[in-house]
Amino acid sequence: MRTSSRFFLSPQLLNLSIIAIFALLYAPIFLHWLNGWLHKSISTEHEYFSHGIIGLPFAGYISWTLRRQWQRLPNETNPIGAFLLLIGGVLYLSGLAEWVNLSLPVLLAGLCLWFKGIPGLKLQTFPLVLVFLATPTQVPYLIAPYTFPLQSFIAGTAGFILNILGMKVNVDGINIYVEGRIVEVAPYCAGLKMLFTTIYVSLMLLYWNGALFSRKKTTWFLAIAILISVTANIIRNTFLTYFHGTGNEKAFVWLHDSWGGDMYSALMLLSLIPILNWVDTYIDNDEVEILDSES
Repeated sequence: MRTSSRFFLSPQLLNLSIIAIFALLYAPIFLHWLNGWLHKSISTEHEYFSHGIIGLPFAGYISWTLRRQWQRLPNETNPIGAFLLLIGGVLYLSGLAEWVNLSLPVLLAGLCLWFKGIPGLKLQTFPLVLVFLATPTQVPYLIAPYTFPLQSFIAGTAGFILNILGMKVNVDGINIYVEGRIVEVAPYCAGLKMLFTTIYVSLMLLYWNGALFSRKKTTWFLAIAILISVTANIIRNTFLTYFHGTGNEKAFVWLHDSWGGDMYSALMLLSLIPILNWVDTYIDNDEVEILDSES
């Protein structure tokens, strides 16, 4: 009598193995990001992605809620998944910080295609988008040289507001002259970080509310959120100019470099919640418009 043995991994054990491998590979990277975002000890460009503090856990939560739908999908291997896994492995092993960072969303997308094919990738699209948008890259550095029009607009608007309030202010390009002092609206003061965070949090709120699946509601909410972000940044720069121009350096540092800026941004982001409720109440869904046109 001959006996044969078959070794295999159950789906649950396979999933746990993949999670364990990812934890070993990326836990040090996540801790580096978290420490840099919390203590602002990371590069200026990477601080633009500090929304990952809430975005990455939220992406993991969404994937967890989709686990039953994932399990019901038929096992279907897409060859593009193998290609992405290969590319992700090369990026990780390169040792270059930017490439190692980008290997995370590439490997995750590759795993989705390898195990569940296109349906699996579609199911996990939004969590993957959140991971990708929270992955630190050099995009802010590449965009910075093209923010001059926005810098000039902020400087001009802040100067206009202060002039209305009775202060003698002169604006020259991106420089604001107040009481013999000069305030420069630098590229990294143009509000890009706040804008990135606003768009990211807006996408999270839209998904949580269910309005993300309505193109009309999404368009309205994102447009209003961007307008609020730009306006809030103009007001912040106006205060910074006032504080610096009047010699109140403690208030300037508090709002510019300390927790005052974080609190200001948090309050601005909290204001998006009632805005979304308003959009959800007064803006019709796309599906409703279709039914009305057919009737």
